[in-house]
Amino acid sequence: MKRRNRITAAFMAFILLASSGLTGCGNAEQENVKKKELVIATNSETGGLDPAGMIALTYLAYSVTALDELVTYDAEGNLEYRAAESYDVNKDSTEWTFHLRKDAVWSDGTPVTSADFVNTMIRSLDPKSGNGYANYLFPIENAEAIYNGEAQADSLGVETPDDYTLIFHLSEPCVYFLDLLRLPVYTPSCVSYADSADSGWDKNPETSVANGPFYLAEYEPEQYFVLKKNEKYWNADVVNLEQITYRFFDSTEAMANAYESGELDVAPGVPSAVLDLYEGKEDLVVTNSIATRYIYPNLAVEPLDDVRVRKALNLAVDREELCRILGEDTEPTVNFIAKYMTDKTDGSYFIDGAEKPFEEDVEEAQRLLAEAGYPNGEGFPALVYKYPSLEQDSDTAQVLKEQWKRNLNIDVELQAQELQVNYTDRRAGDFELCRMNWTADFADPYTYLSMLLSNGTYNCSGIRDSEYDALVTQSDSETDPEKRAELMHQAEQLAVGEQFYIIPLYSIKNCNLIRPGLTGITQNPATGALEYRYAQWEQ
Repeated sequence: MKRRNRITAAFMAFILLASSGLTGCGNAEQENVKKKELVIATNSETGGLDPAGMIALTYLAYSVTALDELVTYDAEGNLEYRAAESYDVNKDSTEWTFHLRKDAVWSDGTPVTSADFVNTMIRSLDPKSGNGYANYLFPIENAEAIYNGEAQADSLGVETPDDYTLIFHLSEPCVYFLDLLRLPVYTPSCVSYADSADSGWDKNPETSVANGPFYLAEYEPEQYFVLKKNEKYWNADVVNLEQITYRFFDSTEAMANAYESGELDVAPGVPSAVLDLYEGKEDLVVTNSIATRYIYPNLAVEPLDDVRVRKALNLAVDREELCRILGEDTEPTVNFIAKYMTDKTDGSYFIDGAEKPFEEDVEEAQRLLAEAGYPNGEGFPALVYKYPSLEQDSDTAQVLKEQWKRNLNIDVELQAQELQVNYTDRRAGDFELCRMNWTADFADPYTYLSMLLSNGTYNCSGIRDSEYDALVTQSDSETDPEKRAELMHQAEQLAVGEQFYIIPLYSIKNCNLIRPGLTGITQNPATGALEYRYAQWEQ
């Protein structure tokens, strides 16, 4: 087996890299050491920077270094206090009180208060904001009713008795509530500037203040944005970099090329071809991504409203072949919950605690399609599959088209789209088959299961299943870890192995290029994403 610098779930702490032997990069590295700057690649611009607005890749890149959550978990699973300095919870876990840091201020010097947290929550619960994470507020009293227009915003079960106290009243116990607090909708947005998701305050350096280690200094649409060190940050003494620049790229190939030419210090998620190109070099770091690539079939479209058709499409996919073609950074999966998500009870991978939802079977797929009225694919409508025009997604689409033709004799029309267009069409339900990728937002299987709930704001395909909803809801308040895990396994089996609401394809390993000499990068244990707030150059 070829030697590569790999980071696995068991080793997520710090990426410490030695000096580089790459040619053509020395000057850029020395300049960055001197200036204490970092240049990072990110995918093409999608969404905004408002935690109450439309969350996509751009926000996720920005927030990891610019915004402090109340609390989060470190790589070892220990609670890390950020915007809050302590919390209390009542006996039945329905009242959570957080005490905010009094030394925490926005980058403009004004205090971070409890009202700033409520500001994000209230704006997120307005459907016009387009926030897909709004349903993660639903454990709070009246949150769902406010979202549905059945209650007034001031009835939200969140108290602010003073500027530094935040009290959450939950409708029912929520065993993963602390995990939820790292999500955008629980992150503060300054009441002085953050008025709506479409006013433009979030990309304007004059109004886009931050409560984290860095703040927005410059934003050039479709090109780059610059974050500078927040000298007013409560923990500024441990922040070493002075500036981080994120550059937008339309393709991962362009990222890899920019890294090789010395334009970038970090190129995350580049094509698997770099595995051979950088064989034996310290630049290559392969990390497990807690993510699943899958397809949404639109249940409002015939014949995808027929479970036999959805099952046939699933059983007719040869995922081993698909991943052989795509490369070493993909691994076949028939699960929805990510392959590398760990079970909190024993540290094992969660999906290993139950049988696979289904087994691929071309003959059974053909039988099901015939039973649904399409023997040998006769009379089957040409479905349109929409996907982002990225290399991996384009290759995936071509393989699926060929497999469905070969195995079921049906034609699927391929429609490549810009990433933002694909995201918008999916959110609007404007698709027949649509590519989807979900990276865990927090370290609990609920981050996946919630996507398919009837009231889930990321449920884009019209799933309405009361039995599934009941299983997931029951797991929310189950305090016995083993019983809760069993409920979640049952829910996944129902959704993926019986009703086939999605078409799971593969899990992903991220091939990252990181300039040797750069230390202190951490890997978020919930998502697998790299974090740079404490990065520094070796002197």
